[in-house]
Amino acid sequence: MKLIIQIPCYNEEVALPVTLSQLPQHIDGIDEIEVLICDDGSTDRTVEIAKDYGVKYIETTTHHRGLAKTFIMGIQRALAEGADIIVNTDADNQYCADDIEKLVRPILEKKADIVIGARPIKDIKTFSPMKKLLQFIGSKIVRLLSSTTTEDAPSGFRAFSRDAALSLNVFDNYTYTIETVIQSKTKGLHIMSVPIRVNSTYRKSRLVKNIFTYIQKNSFTILRMFIIYRPFRFFAIIGGTTLLLGLLLLARFIMLYLLDSGNGHIQSLIISSILIITGFQTTVFGVLADLLSINRKLVEDIQYRVKKLENK
Repeated sequence: MKLIIQIPCYNEEVALPVTLSQLPQHIDGIDEIEVLICDDGSTDRTVEIAKDYGVKYIETTTHHRGLAKTFIMGIQRALAEGADIIVNTDADNQYCADDIEKLVRPILEKKADIVIGARPIKDIKTFSPMKKLLQFIGSKIVRLLSSTTTEDAPSGFRAFSRDAALSLNVFDNYTYTIETVIQSKTKGLHIMSVPIRVNSTYRKSRLVKNIFTYIQKNSFTILRMFIIYRPFRFFAIIGGTTLLLGLLLLARFIMLYLLDSGNGHIQSLIISSILIITGFQTTVFGVLADLLSINRKLVEDIQYRVKKLENK
């Protein structure tokens, strides 16, 4: 059983030595533990430090591509190197490396395909009250949309079984965390959370440079993933709501028409007709989108089989 711990890096020469020094050397049930550095076009000594620490696998890009692309680059390299389990952690030493065993254990025991480390958000002193609130609301929304019990959706401290890693697709350029949670249910993957610890000192997040930008990008990601992986539900909610409003206005028109002996209120009939037609069309769009979604799933199944053959 081979475990590869992948660490996405971008200019991490200060924090990386501490992170590498704290990684576990042995885990019961794991025969081999290796480290993979996924360098996202660093301009400092990140790569040199990784080599000095004897990191076996180093994947680099010529320019900065962003966290999501770097994450997928690491997953592909880890699979190519024969990883049975892949753990993703941050280079800033935010997560307690001793808890990697907690992530790996449910996969070893065949209880989960993906395991996400749930941080003690309320107890993290470096998180502002606003950030804690946003983390809570965001995770709640993701749980609702994904039909999972994920407690900390934005957490990057997570483990993947080989099959789960082969199934992953990331379309978003900003981050992979929310997308991989939402798509897991549609792919039949079992996802669970385990409580983990965080280290008291680590640098500020580079992903959350501005709270309003963070809200905007994550809201767009959640909406986009909902449309991609739950298209019929998305359009059915909009279409059903619009159709219901149209029928209510129609009922109002009929009632007023009968009470007023047919005088006036024609505006209610016009608006009602528009809403009913719009609601019906939106529902039809949902059916068509669902058919496209089925086609996408078939393509992803073929992609999974090809990946499996390529990474035997």
